[in-house]
Amino acid sequence: MEAVKAAIGDAVFTSMWVFVSSMFGLFTNLIVTALGLQTLVWAPVLANTSLIFTFVFLFNFLGEFLGGATFNPTGTASFYAAGVGGDSLFSMALRFPAQAAGSVGGALAILEVMPVQYKHMLGGPTLQVDLQTGGLAEGVLTFLMTFAVLVIILKGPRSSLVQAWFLATVTVTLVSAGSTYTGPSMNPAFAFGWAYVNKWHNTWEQLYVYWICPFIGAILAAWNSLLVQELLPLVREPAHSLTLKPPPPPPPVATSTSTSTNGQIRYRTPSSAELFLEAGTTATSPTNSDSKSSTMKRPGLRHESLSDKIKKCKGVLLVISIPVLLIAFVLFVMPSREDYEYGRVIRKMSPNFGTDSRSYAVIFDAGSSGSRVHVYCFDRNLDLVPIGKELELFLQLKPGLSAYANNPREAANSLVSLLHKAESSVPKELRPKTPVRVGATAGLRALGMDASDRILQAVRDLLRDTSTLKSEANGVTVLDGSQEGSYQWVTINYLLGNLGKKYSNTVGVVDLGGGSVQMAYAISKTDAAKAPRLSDGEDTYVKEMFLMGTTYYLYVHSYLHYGLLAARAEMLDTSEDSTNPCILAGYDGVYKYGGKDHKASASPSGSNMEECRRLALNALKVKESTCTHMKCTFGGIWNGGGGDGQKNMFVASFFFDRAAQAGFVDSTVPAAKVQPSDFENAAKRACETKLENAKSIYSSVDDNDLPYICMDLVYQYTLLVDGFALDPWQDMTLVKKVEYRTSLVEAAWPLGSAIEAVSSPA
Repeated sequence: MEAVKAAIGDAVFTSMWVFVSSMFGLFTNLIVTALGLQTLVWAPVLANTSLIFTFVFLFNFLGEFLGGATFNPTGTASFYAAGVGGDSLFSMALRFPAQAAGSVGGALAILEVMPVQYKHMLGGPTLQVDLQTGGLAEGVLTFLMTFAVLVIILKGPRSSLVQAWFLATVTVTLVSAGSTYTGPSMNPAFAFGWAYVNKWHNTWEQLYVYWICPFIGAILAAWNSLLVQELLPLVREPAHSLTLKPPPPPPPVATSTSTSTNGQIRYRTPSSAELFLEAGTTATSPTNSDSKSSTMKRPGLRHESLSDKIKKCKGVLLVISIPVLLIAFVLFVMPSREDYEYGRVIRKMSPNFGTDSRSYAVIFDAGSSGSRVHVYCFDRNLDLVPIGKELELFLQLKPGLSAYANNPREAANSLVSLLHKAESSVPKELRPKTPVRVGATAGLRALGMDASDRILQAVRDLLRDTSTLKSEANGVTVLDGSQEGSYQWVTINYLLGNLGKKYSNTVGVVDLGGGSVQMAYAISKTDAAKAPRLSDGEDTYVKEMFLMGTTYYLYVHSYLHYGLLAARAEMLDTSEDSTNPCILAGYDGVYKYGGKDHKASASPSGSNMEECRRLALNALKVKESTCTHMKCTFGGIWNGGGGDGQKNMFVASFFFDRAAQAGFVDSTVPAAKVQPSDFENAAKRACETKLENAKSIYSSVDDNDLPYICMDLVYQYTLLVDGFALDPWQDMTLVKKVEYRTSLVEAAWPLGSAIEAVSSPA
């Protein structure tokens, strides 16, 4: 019964520790920021150490209140192996699973209460190196941590405050040392809780790196502490005192709860005071010649046979084997929160003893303002695995490739530093299997076909001659708007966990940029076969993509010149007189776009929503006579036929920005549910506002955009309802970032390209 109580206490105690300790990073950041010490290197270290010290000290008393509860299985095992404490193999067999379960509860609890903007700072340890290196690192770090704890508790200062400070200092030092290897954890229960949340708790990596190796390190630390305690007296004691004395009786493993216990057994880790007391009676130094309890054990040990030694160590051998077997059972039997589904096949991860369980992708985003590289790591289920503390390795430099229009070789060489850093983040044995892609966007398109082709060929030559990464036939190219749109669809549906499911379970995406707007959603194979055929040189309406074991037919189209900034110019030019009903009253100026000036003057009566909507409809060419298909959006473009893939729409970029500025969406949240009618209501309010009052109402809008706030909101409402034919009261999601596990991820195209690259058959 006492063992069950101890296990329950451990579960509660561990959940509380995981809940609190998961916020150390956030608290450290808030403290350093509040004190204005961001520029000082030592400030975060000191703040973090102080936090750990405070909570270790408090949790020491809390553990005593819960009957000697602990939150680290390796700590419990090491005290037992060192002959200290009152645990037995049976009690530990109950306590270890209870600690793991408590960790899961703590991790789930903190995820529920942590504000969305800070959730990306949560998360447990992650393996950042190969399996063998990670296991060795976690084992060595746990050895050092356990040895330090045993020395501090058994032989260190008697003050609880000083002990807590020493423990905090050691913890911060070892966590910093292992940050680029395993996290690190040094606590199997803590690692298990976050692994369960992130759905990789039942993997070989979790079992080997975060359970087996730490237990081995902790047991070795306990043995070494015993060895040190025996050797030090031999070094210090005078030669004449080395006389053979009968060994004292071994200390009892199960201690009584008090001096009059009636035989009750205490199944808990001892307090600091008790450890000092036991250390004084069971490991007394023989250098004290006045003490009658002073004994010498080494001479007696020399006459022990091998069988005697095995019998003596059988408890330690069992403390390794039995808990590991129990933990392995728990890891592989306990179900994950949800199985992984690819199409119609549900499968669970199985142990993989090699490093091929992970795959990498290197994606270059060669934009007009600079070049950027993204390195992503995926596990065997194509779930993102952090690289370091982030979900991706991201590096950038300026200028972009287009700055070297007359020197293609120099343009390619500008990527060398990014390439080397990206390549070094991929394990050497995986580099030949890791795809590398370069996607150039608007900047290179503007150079013209001849100049851009020469630069792209130079980049291909660079990758072929200097990189060991896997170059694809079409891996270096200029992306058009449709490709960007399709990759963004992949990114959002991947982060939402929709890939691998039926197309009807995916969401559609509308991305409103400055110069163009892209629409993408999955359609049925039957509708894909009905797609209109376009003339040579034009992008097809339907893109077939094989993603996570499932084939998707993606309707995607980029509407050039229909972006928000381009639409302003069009609506100004379509005005019938020198004034415009979309401009806020009191403004008279010029709008610059595409190298041209567009007259922008308010009507004498101010802005008018109905008149402005008429201009928006004309700009969109909704009733374009060139529509030769059964269903069109605007400008004579086929709309994809609609269907289930369009019933849930995610709209991004300028849609989110203007909604936040108009006040009907919180700018701090990553996503929000709205309806097209919300844009209509916001537009009515904006169009009734005069320029002189606008700044106080729309304080977050830039001064250059303020006169066009009515125009922008009217155009967005018209685009959704009249252009894309959405119901005014249809729910849709404004998205800036997508929550993925405990992180917030930008809904950008490089991740989608990476997913396609690693999903494609080799």
